[in-house]
Amino acid sequence: MRNRLGVGAIGTMVSTALAVIFAAVVMAAQAPAAPPQGAPPQGAPAPGGGGRGQAPLQVPNPTYASIVLEMAVNKPAADVWKRVGKYCDIGEWLRIACTITAGKDGEVGAVRSVANEVLVGKTELSYTYTQPVREGQVYNLYHGTLEARPVTATTSKLVYTWMYDDSMLADDAARERGKAQRTTQFTTALENMKTLAEGGTLAPAPARGGGGGRGRSN
Repeated sequence: MRNRLGVGAIGTMVSTALAVIFAAVVMAAQAPAAPPQGAPPQGAPAPGGGGRGQAPLQVPNPTYASIVLEMAVNKPAADVWKRVGKYCDIGEWLRIACTITAGKDGEVGAVRSVANEVLVGKTELSYTYTQPVREGQVYNLYHGTLEARPVTATTSKLVYTWMYDDSMLADDAARERGKAQRTTQFTTALENMKTLAEGGTLAPAPARGGGGGRGRSN
């Protein structure tokens, strides 16, 4: 005996088949495309430190060094800052030439001739500066902050802080030499600031042989 399907049963089967086909098409359209062979998984950071949608870092593995030097001063912080805290006062206490080449002394965005340093932040008793990117050199993110910090109503201390990436230096010995050079140079600078802030005068600057380091504060 031959089974016969009614018209209603056939219609139901056709509708079910069409629904299955439609669901498969929708799922295929929504499935994410497979990444190219060798590409990082979706959402993974790019090689070299770049996050999702970001270019890789110029220095893939930076190591940020910091130096903090302090000097006690027998003067109120406001008086100290008034004497040695102008952006180009560095010319006096570091014994180098300094002029403002862009912007206004003491305002964010000012540029001084010393290494073309840019004033990037300030408070009532501090400022922070950086050095610009130079063609053909890896940028070390050098930043310095000079601050007159109150201790008592009549005393204060000068605090000089630097941070920079030293990963491009050859080895640990070179990194330690760099720290030692900055420490020696700026300990003398802080001593000069203390002398000036306390009302003293500096001895004549020693002669510079060959111009080494002239115009640099780092």
